[in-house]
Amino acid sequence: MPMSFTGPAVALTALHDALGGSPAMLAWVTNAFMLSFGACLMVAGSLADAVGRRRVFRAGLWVVIFSSLAMSLLPGQGAMGLFVALRAVQGLGSAAVFAGGMAVLAQAFDGPGRARVFSLVGTSFGAGLSFGPLLSGWLLSAVGWRAVTASVIVVALLSLVLGWRSMAESRNPDATGLDVPGAASFTCALALLTWGVMQVPVHGWRDLHVLLPLAGALLSLAAFVRVESRSAQPMLDLSLLRHPRFVGVQLLAAAPAYGFVVLLILLPIRFIGVERMSPLVAGQLVFALSLPMLVVPPVVGWLVRWVSAARLCSLGLGICAAGLLWLARCQPGTPILQMAAPLLLIGAGMSLPWGLMDGLAVSVVPVEQAGMAAGIFNTVRVAGEGIALAVVGAALSGWLASGLAHVGDATAVQAGVQQLLSGNLSAALAAMPGLSVDALLGIYGQAFSTLLQALAAVTALTACVVFAFLRQPGR
Repeated sequence: MPMSFTGPAVALTALHDALGGSPAMLAWVTNAFMLSFGACLMVAGSLADAVGRRRVFRAGLWVVIFSSLAMSLLPGQGAMGLFVALRAVQGLGSAAVFAGGMAVLAQAFDGPGRARVFSLVGTSFGAGLSFGPLLSGWLLSAVGWRAVTASVIVVALLSLVLGWRSMAESRNPDATGLDVPGAASFTCALALLTWGVMQVPVHGWRDLHVLLPLAGALLSLAAFVRVESRSAQPMLDLSLLRHPRFVGVQLLAAAPAYGFVVLLILLPIRFIGVERMSPLVAGQLVFALSLPMLVVPPVVGWLVRWVSAARLCSLGLGICAAGLLWLARCQPGTPILQMAAPLLLIGAGMSLPWGLMDGLAVSVVPVEQAGMAAGIFNTVRVAGEGIALAVVGAALSGWLASGLAHVGDATAVQAGVQQLLSGNLSAALAAMPGLSVDALLGIYGQAFSTLLQALAAVTALTACVVFAFLRQPGR
């Protein structure tokens, strides 16, 4: 799943050259996957508890395999819309894989063994995040974008074969079926929220294209709360929100979104599209960001015997915030080695809570609700990533537009900003012909620096709040 998430981000420029599409549609290459993944995780968790965790896991893998195959076989120009639709289908399959697989692990292991197993889950995610951009950059340079989308098939098939006989089937005997009203209202709320925020760079916050989806999201969320509070078998047990540790875990789930994950999308666009690095070099830099994910989570699983999870998680987020401030000082053209150091620090800081989050998610509820707990936690994590990416894109767009306000009329500036956000420096210069490359890179670098400083502040604040909640007593 991390390979599915990061690979197309590295190949975004190549996908635009091969399949076409507007800058707004290119943003959906990432958001379509994240939106369907995040919106369906709780549904998939409830479905896994009701019909069988292994069954949902296998079905999801087949969806991932066939959607990835279809993407790799698409024709040329004009197929971007179909590519985005298939990315959404891929996200649906990934939600089923993750919710079913996590619930199976929660049933198969308990106590210290469960903590070790879920720290290994964090390590495997780190491997995908680390090697995904590097592998995608190499495949893109050596073969082309089709190889990037097809590489997921190999890993999915391996997962299918290994899990075919080794995973035992289980389900919740008290489950009564899928909560259709709850699932529909929650999915609608998340989809409308993400859609509305994504329209901000194009239309602004006061436009009806933004206000109407946001209003619909609020109404859908209210409907979801009402449905769940009256359901005998809710998809989300709202009483859990009264427990500080449960709320703290959900806040922790959202923390990587704006402190780490958004960089996996924004940095390849900056390195390849704006700074004109090769895909392989860009992949190596992103590899430096996620490299600590390979080694730190297992160490954290060992350290938690002596140091509380609250301290480790808040310490990691603080280190991540410091790395973001350091990276904010790196303008376009900074030597690669100087850029790698703050990226390593950010990755090392985020790796501390990363190795504990999945285990904490299923430890705050009874084992019978493991599927629901995994679904809630990962819904918050992935939905937070999609929303964070949309909000960060809107913020970067605003700071770019402010820096370019003196260049020309608002229409030309808006066109140039949209091209910069999608990593098309040449088209941005064409939209604003009176601007030199150096001047444009300077404005872009300043806007990116301001964004990183804001992300550092949010990450530091989250560290304090998470520490206060997780240190509370109770399961």
